[in-house]
Amino acid sequence: MATAAACGACAMAGRRAAAPRAPKKPKQRPAERGGAGPGSTGGSAPGAAPLPPPAPSGRPRPCVRFKCGFTGPVLDVLSSRPGWQQAKDEEEWDFLWCDVSWLRENFDHAYMEEHVRICHFRNHYELSRKNYLVKNLKRFRKQLEREAGKLEAAKCDFFPKTFEMPSEYHLFVEEFHKKPGTTWIMKPVGRSQGKGIFLFRKLKDIVDWKKDGGRTEEQKDETQIETYVAQQYIENPYLIGGRKFDLRVYVLVTSYIPLKAWLYRDGFARFSNTRFTLNSIDDHYVHLTNVAVQKTARDYDPEKGCKWMIQQLRQYLTAKHGAGSVEVLFADMDNIFIKSLQSVQKVIISDKHCFELYGYDILIDRNLKPWLLEVNASPSLIASSQEDYELKCHLLKDTLHIVDMEGRLTGKEKRVGGFDLIWNDGPVSREGNLGTLVNGNFMANTHLGCYNDRKQQLKQLFRTLSAQQTA
Repeated sequence: MATAAACGACAMAGRRAAAPRAPKKPKQRPAERGGAGPGSTGGSAPGAAPLPPPAPSGRPRPCVRFKCGFTGPVLDVLSSRPGWQQAKDEEEWDFLWCDVSWLRENFDHAYMEEHVRICHFRNHYELSRKNYLVKNLKRFRKQLEREAGKLEAAKCDFFPKTFEMPSEYHLFVEEFHKKPGTTWIMKPVGRSQGKGIFLFRKLKDIVDWKKDGGRTEEQKDETQIETYVAQQYIENPYLIGGRKFDLRVYVLVTSYIPLKAWLYRDGFARFSNTRFTLNSIDDHYVHLTNVAVQKTARDYDPEKGCKWMIQQLRQYLTAKHGAGSVEVLFADMDNIFIKSLQSVQKVIISDKHCFELYGYDILIDRNLKPWLLEVNASPSLIASSQEDYELKCHLLKDTLHIVDMEGRLTGKEKRVGGFDLIWNDGPVSREGNLGTLVNGNFMANTHLGCYNDRKQQLKQLFRTLSAQQTA
């Protein structure tokens, strides 16, 4: 079976805009300002769900002034949101969508009033930097073993054996010699889009990361070896049409203390453009599924693309393996999301001004076991096709609904658009309250890859909220 059914072709490039300045102290809260003001846009991008009308007092919709460090779907969604307008260079802002470099340079020096929101947590890298992610997961697994036993700790066995290089080089060598001929993958901890990644089977290929590496003192002074992780390569990936793929899944965290996390129903599978083989470990088009890599292949066809929607993948797997096996697979993925967030819950600075939209990369092997490859704090929001553009616009709109700058939600919602609340200081059940049993079984409130009638759900949600306001 070919992966040609993945997507349409409309490539939409986006470029990074100038980084916004840190905010000055706002003179008024958004709720205290009048209408949207000049320059605001009341239109909406394709598939937009209507916002509820203003309160019956007749007061104009509050104005939300935003800054955005990007163009493309992010800016399109922010600009088209009713009552929002883009702040000028020196103007105060209420909402900021920035890249992580802005955060490093400005967050600690920026004054933020209570209503202000920003799209990253201060030390997001505890989850998104590859070496820190593994360090936190290993620590959390040991903690679970001490406190809850080996069975509970085993629920964290969803990431491949990983070593930080060069600091854990000697530990890696011990493991390497246990299974000669095993394929390993080297990844730079601070890069993305497949840059710097390579596979290897011989120690001579990574001599540069050898601790003290056989280099002279002069050479050590001249060049600082970049930190990498050496990770055991998953040699038995699940294949469709002979091609490898991984999943991009979106998780929104609005608080770490208490932990509150939402899982988006839509996402996609990213396929390689070349049939899988272990005979050629130097061919990135075989082993790396990043779109940034695949689209440079000579025979890449943008008309066919290299993505499936997760709904397509779930239907395919259900037809081939049955609903029961697929339910277990997706429940195992839910476990990955929750356990990984819990592993950093005590180290992330949970600032009430912050939220984070994470992009999880998951690989499924032939045994239908999911593996966590990495977590992205700045998942690509540039569209590679029209279908991709619509997915990301809907994702961003629903993110803004949950962040709720307009103050319309009650805080008790378990679904908003395409997002389902999966953790709220504890597991969230599909029907009842936190931790309750449904027909004797706990049914987690997760629907990844299920039908997403987000527009209809939002209409119903906002109609209910408006009726409550009127009452």
